[in-house]
Amino acid sequence: MTIQKALAPVKGDPRLDGVIKLAILAVGGQGGGVLTSWIEDVARANGYLAQATSVAGVSQRTGATVYYIEMAPATSGQPVFSLMPAAGDVDVMIAAELMEAGRAILRGFVTPDRTTLIASTHRMLAVSEKIAPGDGIANAEEVLAAADVAARAVLKADFDALAVKAGSVISASLLGALAASGTLPFPRAAFEAAIRAGGRGAEASLHAFAAGFEAVVSGAAPAPKLEKPTQPVPSVQGPARLLGEWQQLMARVAALPEPARALAEAGLVKVVGFQDPAYGAAYLTRLEALARADHAPFVFTTQAAKYLANAMAYDDIIRVADAKTRAGRSGRIAAEMGKRETHLMQVTEFLHPRAEELVSLLPAKMGARWAANPARMATVDRWFNKGRRIRSDRLTGFLTLYLLGGLTWWRPRTLRHAREMAHLQAWLDRALAMLPKNYDLAVEILRTRRLVKGYSDTHARGLSKFDRVNAGIDLVVDRADAADWARRLIEAALKDEDGRALDGAIATIRSFA
Repeated sequence: MTIQKALAPVKGDPRLDGVIKLAILAVGGQGGGVLTSWIEDVARANGYLAQATSVAGVSQRTGATVYYIEMAPATSGQPVFSLMPAAGDVDVMIAAELMEAGRAILRGFVTPDRTTLIASTHRMLAVSEKIAPGDGIANAEEVLAAADVAARAVLKADFDALAVKAGSVISASLLGALAASGTLPFPRAAFEAAIRAGGRGAEASLHAFAAGFEAVVSGAAPAPKLEKPTQPVPSVQGPARLLGEWQQLMARVAALPEPARALAEAGLVKVVGFQDPAYGAAYLTRLEALARADHAPFVFTTQAAKYLANAMAYDDIIRVADAKTRAGRSGRIAAEMGKRETHLMQVTEFLHPRAEELVSLLPAKMGARWAANPARMATVDRWFNKGRRIRSDRLTGFLTLYLLGGLTWWRPRTLRHAREMAHLQAWLDRALAMLPKNYDLAVEILRTRRLVKGYSDTHARGLSKFDRVNAGIDLVVDRADAADWARRLIEAALKDEDGRALDGAIATIRSFA
């Protein structure tokens, strides 16, 4: 397809003599308003009457907005423009994020007899995807497949990546895609003129415009495979004495059953990084005991290697503070923010400690006494349970977090550690007891540990779900399909934050158990 063919309007199309209807679904910060203004300016500069409206939303991410533009030749009299798009009555739909394309399809704005869909294939996760306790990310392949069926034509590419590479925002690359689509009867120069008239940032926007234009003209708009990247096991560095201890631990990993070794090595890295080599040795001692009770193909041991490491490397205040002061974090944030040498960057940490987190740092016996005293806990909560902002880019704030993150030597003495180890041992004992009776169910009992994560309120909710799932397993423990029901309970627990799906699954079990 040549550029000339891409720009030429479809001959004989009656809509070019009437009203052209274009809708944009954009997320906050993507420049949807700027894109709308550019399209309006192009239309008016080329003898068209145009009207643009927008309706802001607050349900998705930072707010998804519907922008709507209608235009018609000035020679056709005074048209009556609509304020909002109607289902089945949109000529061009521009989606500035993949799931916004899906939302447009669901609302009927994209139809096979009429609509050209211009969609960016990148993802900006919605709030509903982020808050799901499990993998709540929507299926991108389903949206792309639906787009191919629902639209007259689909122009898709990662327009966000193209814009970022050009030093601009996605609105410019989407305008380039619109110009190349041939859906509007205006030359490329008219779109570029609208960008230049905007003044500030015009040069970067023109580069992004050209990138979007070329992506459509060349047909180089494949949808990326949205696969989760694998995390390589990092190399280990340190003093000779610690490296010697590490090699001894790795020799123990090599002696484990082959199917479990990769996860055991990753788990060892996690556990040692959380505490120290002695803690890693304790991890391997527990794992070796489980392996001795297991048999080929060692699914039980493999799952234990993963979930045992997660259980031992629990989230506490010490770990959170350590993560916020790790080497490389400042550079990573600067890269994500696009910081340049002429920019100043401030990093503010938002913390909200509860009485439970603070008391959990006390010595185990003392902390248990405090936790059992409601009046004392209420006093601690009243003093400390308030939001705090700490500037980690300043010396005072950084040192506060750094000293707190350096309390790993104190962690084994704390109430939180004692509770975590007691909970871990009870979980392992339950799985081991089930192993000779029902192998598959023992594996699922290990997997229930994935419900426990985070700290503060998140940790409390996870523990509650863990207990409820195991109570549900007790109802079906003697059934032949107990493992299947355990798997369903875990999946239900991961579907929503409040546990409504889990309540339904348990109610189903109670109806026949």
